[in-house]
Amino acid sequence: MQLPDDVVKDLRRRLRRVEGQVHALESMLAEGRECREIVTQLSAATKALGQVGFRLISSGLVYCLEHPDDAEASGYPLEEVQRLFTKLA
Repeated sequence: MQLPDDVVKDLRRRLRRVEGQVHALESMLAEGRECREIVTQLSAATKALGQVGFRLISSGLVYCLEHPDDAEASGYPLEEVQRLFTKLA
């Protein structure tokens, strides 16, 4: 399944943001920052990464609904995309 260019651009932007958050976490640990601050940043990074997954799957679901034959031919029948969604939930 080919993702639309705007979705890929959005996902890459989100992943770069998560990358920055992970780098910040490493710095916080190296600096000996307060546990509460680290957990807050970790929570934000985890949520942001989850949002990348949901954006990816939602785009796949839309594609499956709009192009069911093409989606199935490319190995992504609706049931498969639903299964992927439940992995994230």
